[in-house]
Amino acid sequence: MKKILLSATALSIALTASAFAADLPNRKAPVFVPPPPPATWTGCYVGLNVGGGFDAGSNFSGSQLAANLVEVPFDSGVTGWNNAGGNLSGFVGGGQVGCNYQFGASWLVGFETDIQGSTMSGGSNIATGVLPFVASDPGVVASFVNYHHSVDYFGTVRGRLGWLFTPTLLVYGTGGFAYGGVSHTVNKTDLLQSGDNGAIFGSTSSNSTLTGYTVGGGLEWMFAPGWSAKLEYLYTDLGTFSANHVGLGTSLADGDPYAFFGQHQFSTRFHTVRAGVNYHFNWGTPAPVLAKF
Repeated sequence: MKKILLSATALSIALTASAFAADLPNRKAPVFVPPPPPATWTGCYVGLNVGGGFDAGSNFSGSQLAANLVEVPFDSGVTGWNNAGGNLSGFVGGGQVGCNYQFGASWLVGFETDIQGSTMSGGSNIATGVLPFVASDPGVVASFVNYHHSVDYFGTVRGRLGWLFTPTLLVYGTGGFAYGGVSHTVNKTDLLQSGDNGAIFGSTSSNSTLTGYTVGGGLEWMFAPGWSAKLEYLYTDLGTFSANHVGLGTSLADGDPYAFFGQHQFSTRFHTVRAGVNYHFNWGTPAPVLAKF
């Protein structure tokens, strides 16, 4: 009997201790998750952009010699024109690829290349004066030029130098090489003297790949790991393109053939403002490690 009482007492004490232990708080250490690594701009990226472009002082100029092809001495005269402002405007959009290297806490260097489609176009009508052919034969009394040009595409290869205003906000300057496909059309009409009652018509078109330079700057914000948005301005100068034009006509009065021979020049300069988004591969950043303790 005494042994039974001792066994019952021991069991009761064991159950009470177990229940008490169950009520104690759990002291097991939680899983440690380290904070995310600080944002880094070192690495390569790809992205898309869209925006608009407008003229930055494009210029169209030219000169020509007009002549009666059968009279001796030739009735001839010279005309010239210069029209500042190409009236370019339109939309641009495309993609970019680049790489950055962040050094120190606040500085970044890199390069970027992009290619843009463009709807930028413009043109004008010009009325010009013409020197009289000879004193006895005043020749052309009016001359009209219609021209049109467009930037069909353009691209750049640029360096970038930036300063991190905050770890996720970059302010940068950029500049480098630019190229583009530009189309030109010139239509020329010369009205002959009242005695001939005729006109000379001529037209020429060309497509050229031009090269030049571009400079600008922008802001870029890393709004999520691996993603950034940017707003960028560029001034682009694709240089000057020259082409020849020829026109033929006949006097309605006496049937004499007339011709004009000349050259014109286009300079292509424009501003662009565009917004874009980039995905960063961040090859310079190690993957975060999740440790358990």
